Amino acid sequence: MLAILVACVALLSGAASAQAGTKDPVQALKAVLGPGEGVHFTETTTLLDGADERAERRRKGTFVFDAKGGVEALDVTTTGGEHGPERVIGFNHDIGGTGYQSGGLVGKWLKKGKTWWKDSHQLHLWHTELLGYDEQLVNPGEPATLAALLKNGRRSGDTVTGTITFKQLERVSRWAEHATHIRWDSDTRLGYTVTLTSSGLVSRVRSVFTFPDGVDELSGRTLHVDTRYDRWGGAVSIKVPDPRRTTSELCIEGHCNWRLPG
Repeated sequence: MLAILVACVALLSGAASAQAGTKDPVQALKAVLGPGEGVHFTETTTLLDGADERAERRRKGTFVFDAKGGVEALDVTTTGGEHGPERVIGFNHDIGGTGYQSGGLVGKWLKKGKTWWKDSHQLHLWHTELLGYDEQLVNPGEPATLAALLKNGRRSGDTVTGTITFKQLERVSRWAEHATHIRWDSDTRLGYTVTLTSSGLVSRVRSVFTFPDGVDELSGRTLHVDTRYDRWGGAVSIKVPDPRRTTSELCIEGHCNWRLPG
């Protein structure tokens, strides 16, 4: 009897300790959000068309968050695209923001001696315009977004798996709101798996959805995005490129004074 009692006490104590050690992911996230703080990430995107054809790109970079998890600035390098490596530095995603692009297709249009194109046109500031249609639509740095993923999903150990519609995601996520194709079909369902660390922070987000009909050459193609995060809450400094290597004009069809209106 004594042995059984001791075993039961030990079991209950262990369960209590485990429960006490479980972190609330939303509160853990809020604790690392602050001015000048952000996260580093790496990302692999795979676009499938049937069983055979695929296009893959990789990204790595940093985000700087505001107190609500909104992305104030980003610095991202993408490889694997048809036009070669490209780098984007962006500040804000709405009126008053500025984006800088280097390499890729833009790099072929830059004036001699210039390596960055500066653009303040509102419609080109949305992150899907800067990074591409195949980037991660889920921003786990937003507490409201993370709460929605936890609510819609099922948690098992350190993973949360579920589905959410574009419409539901847009309601809680400013990041999703500033995605060009989020409004293509608000009923599109995005499947996701979120992996958490022992401290409750997000270490990985995998998402998948199929582009709806009517979206040009993307119709019916399925996008898989696998993003890994680390160094949450670390100080991140993103600076504007050297103005001596920056221009607001591009050389297109022999004309080197082409620019978008501000």
